[in-house]
Amino acid sequence: MKTLDLASLPQAQGRNSPWADRVGALMDRWLTSDALYRWSVSNPLTRWITRRRARQVFDLMAGFVYSQVLLACVRLRILEAVSAQPRTLDELAQWTQLPPAGLQRLLQSALALGLLNLRSHGRYGLGPLGAPVAGHAGIRAMIEHHAVLYQDMQDPVAMLQGPGQPGAMAQYWPYTLDGDAHAAQTQAEKYARYSDLMSASQPFVVDEILASYRFDDHRCVLDVGGGQGTFMARLALHAKHLRVNLFDLPEVAALASANFARQGLQSRAQAHPGSFLKDPLPQGADLVTLIRVAHDHPDADVRTLLAAIYQALPPGGTLLLSEPMAQEAGETPQGDAYFHFYLLAMGAGRLRTPRELMAMMAEAGFAHLEIVPNPMPLQTQILIGRKTKGLPLKPAESVNID
Repeated sequence: MKTLDLASLPQAQGRNSPWADRVGALMDRWLTSDALYRWSVSNPLTRWITRRRARQVFDLMAGFVYSQVLLACVRLRILEAVSAQPRTLDELAQWTQLPPAGLQRLLQSALALGLLNLRSHGRYGLGPLGAPVAGHAGIRAMIEHHAVLYQDMQDPVAMLQGPGQPGAMAQYWPYTLDGDAHAAQTQAEKYARYSDLMSASQPFVVDEILASYRFDDHRCVLDVGGGQGTFMARLALHAKHLRVNLFDLPEVAALASANFARQGLQSRAQAHPGSFLKDPLPQGADLVTLIRVAHDHPDADVRTLLAAIYQALPPGGTLLLSEPMAQEAGETPQGDAYFHFYLLAMGAGRLRTPRELMAMMAEAGFAHLEIVPNPMPLQTQILIGRKTKGLPLKPAESVNID
């Protein structure tokens, strides 16, 4: 782990000088020149650059088609079928109940995208990009879920106009809905559906955390907004000395309790019902985890939540925050373009840089802020903050989990 001063991180503003701006303007005019394009295509030394950029622009334009090819393969369970054994066009037509002529277009498209490859006797097998999709139910669940996002993004400009009628994604996410707007049974179904999705995709993040952070020095963990308890159950099996607790809305906490019971973890795992924006957090844990929660909420709610976590921790306690994060200025973007629009469609949160999150943690009182390196930062990044040896920010009613 590396401890960072916020001032050491690259600044997002004020990096370019007027001289650099003038150079940039000249480059813009040069790169958009028809004369340059004709010269670069005719020159053997530069032709490859022009071809590569043309392909990149084409991929940007065709990206939605690519995603729909992937979605069709998932819905038809083609990748699962060929992972069992390579299959011919006729065999896959029988599997999918599609006419061979139409199916062949999909299969050829999947070949071009690396989802499939050709085997002997004209059979189709798993390609390098199809293998992880076939092998992980969580990836397939997220791909299917993105059909909802695509509905909202039919008009991306309209999304940017500001709050309006909730879109398909906001309706899918039950935490943004008013409790009296839907029947209790409908709300319970929405919580269960969304919790199932988060539980299916959670292993990606859980694996990153377990591979990157040692829990040896902790004795009790509280996962705030922990959903069905996928992370806490995995952590309880990973670090058998720990007691694990979860705090989430009553409908979700009930799902977590049932999950803990199914895995025989009742003696070490407990789910507490409540709203982290309204109710005091349980106290007694020396580590609080916040996994894929902050980016779902606006700044004011995140500040409220971080202050509550600081208050619930004992002096010397630790906060572990893990979620996808925007790249700092000067760093290569990873999933930024995707997450900015995904969270916009959700209707509440936003993608933040490590600098922004660490500043909010420091504002809540946390010190010794650290970035924990992890193998796959595209999926999540991990921040650590510690409560200084002092008093909580203010007294409050609490629930003790000791």
